[in-house]
Amino acid sequence: MKRILISSLVAVLASTALLGLVYPLVITGLVQVLPTRAVVLASKAHVGDPRYFQPRPSQTGYSADATAFANRGPNSSTAAYFYRDQVAAYRRMNGAEPPMDAVTNSASGVDPDISHANAVIQARRIARVRDVPAARVLALVGDGGNVNTTELNEALDR
Repeated sequence: MKRILISSLVAVLASTALLGLVYPLVITGLVQVLPTRAVVLASKAHVGDPRYFQPRPSQTGYSADATAFANRGPNSSTAAYFYRDQVAAYRRMNGAEPPMDAVTNSASGVDPDISHANAVIQARRIARVRDVPAARVLALVGDGGNVNTTELNEALDR
C-alpha cells in the first residue's frame, strides 16, 4: 500500500512539473523565437493608416476573439447613418467612390480580403502617400480576384 501511495504521489508531482512548468516555459520560449503573432498585431495597427491597404469595416475592432455581423437591412434606420459615414470616410481617404465591399462588413467582421476594384483604388492612394510608382503597388495587387490586405501590407514593407 505504501509503495502505491508513493508511486501515485510521484506521478502527480511529475505531471504537475511537466504540464505546469516545463510545457508552459517551452511554449513561451518558442513564441519569443517565432513571433508569428506580431504580424496579426501589426496588421491591426495599420487600420486607418493611409500608407496601408484598409480591410472591410469591422463590428469587432478587427478582433478575431469576438466575431460578429451587423444584420443591417435596407430599411434599417441605423444602416443609413452607418453607410453614409463609411462612404464619406472612404471618399476622404481615397478620393473615389467606394466599391460595395469597402463599406459593408464581411460575414465574420474580420475578413482581411477586399475586392480587386477596392485594392486598385487604394493602391493609387498608397503610391501617392508613400511616394512610389503606382505600377509598383499595382503589381502587388495583381490582376483580379480578392486580395488579402494583411499579405499586401506585409509586401509593402518589404
